[in-house]
Amino acid sequence: MKKIASILVLVFAFTFTTQAQKKRKDKRPNLSVEQRTELAVKKMTLDLDLSKKQQDEIKPLLMNQAAERKAAMEKRKALRVEDKKPSADELFAMRSQQLEAKIEFKNKMKDILKAEQFEKFEKMNEERKQKGKKMMKRKRMKKRMENRRER
Repeated sequence: MKKIASILVLVFAFTFTTQAQKKRKDKRPNLSVEQRTELAVKKMTLDLDLSKKQQDEIKPLLMNQAAERKAAMEKRKALRVEDKKPSADELFAMRSQQLEAKIEFKNKMKDILKAEQFEKFEKMNEERKQKGKKMMKRKRMKKRMENRRER
């Protein structure tokens, strides 16, 4: 269940620091979108006891989400290379689009999953979100400690 939750957070959250991305790339193999989607569907099947029909319906959702996330990441990388920061309006538009995508994904998942499966799915998302917050807090604390040592 923790593994599925971790994958879902990776699906939902895609704003990380450059160093965190480099570290993650060093530790994990570079899987294609299809491979990641396949693994995510299999893990969800184990945790939520999905039927074959549900798996077939969820797979394109995850594939689409991963493709959108990858496109957004490439756009951010291009802006970073140009050393440009998005304006307030662009930032608002990007965040608004992210939230709309999350709402749409959640509604589609609600249609696909049974009530008890959806409750478990929501619980996994919340647990993963909390775990991600803890990790980010630890990283910030570690960075602060390193900065203090350098002084």
